[in-house]
Amino acid sequence: MCVAPVCGLGALLAAGCGDEPAGRQIVTSFYPLEFAASQVAPDGVDVTNLTPPGAEPHDLELDARDVASLRDASLVVYVGGGFQPAVEDALEERDGPSHDILGDLRIRLGSRAGPNDPHVWLDPIRFGDVARGIAAELGDPDAADALVDQLEALDAEFRRGLARCERRELVTSHAAFGYLAASYGLEQVPLVGLEPEAEPRPRDVERLVDRVRVTGATTVYFETLASPELAETVAREAGVETAVLDPLEGLSADELASGTDYFDVMRENLAALRAGLGCT
Repeated sequence: MCVAPVCGLGALLAAGCGDEPAGRQIVTSFYPLEFAASQVAPDGVDVTNLTPPGAEPHDLELDARDVASLRDASLVVYVGGGFQPAVEDALEERDGPSHDILGDLRIRLGSRAGPNDPHVWLDPIRFGDVARGIAAELGDPDAADALVDQLEALDAEFRRGLARCERRELVTSHAAFGYLAASYGLEQVPLVGLEPEAEPRPRDVERLVDRVRVTGATTVYFETLASPELAETVAREAGVETAVLDPLEGLSADELASGTDYFDVMRENLAALRAGLGCT
């Protein structure tokens, strides 16, 4: 049995420390973090997701049960920087360990962590760094090895699939795909910024239509959890198509029930990109 002051979180999760049984629950704030944590957590540890299936994580509101889960969890894994304000507010009352994946990446990778964009999981290599950070927090960095190997293989698929494309401009409904674009030599052209529900004025929409025409894009990509109205309006006025590009902030109940996971959605994204960008 370990001595409490030197008992690491991984040991606490696996076996307990001292006379009291340890909690065995990791709480994550939305789907990609749940997926990564579930792949690296010790056997028997419960990993839960605060954001319900099909819900927009930016808009998450916590009830008393959610706050209690955050308070009592062995570890909380979340994205800082205002991505989910309700979660960050609740964590101010928490005494246990909490793991901000963005803060961790900036500490470990420095300038290589990338810009102030929370969507790091859309770059398979950086998502591997996220998984290693969670595994290290749990006391076993090697627990991420199998997932990292799969993510490196996925990265290779993207590199092959996007190597030869007629177009490199990626027109998206909001600026969620900066990491993905930078990793594979694409130029992200977002209709709005990092907030998916921003509403441009009619004059702004006209400028967006002109911008799409200038890029020569044939597709405007919209997302699964946000309104497609702006993308559809701009695409219609510009005379181009629309398609889904999933930022993987959450899966629907049907997707989860069918066994769909991160890798399935990322491969669907790759197919959508290849079609819209004219890749061979």
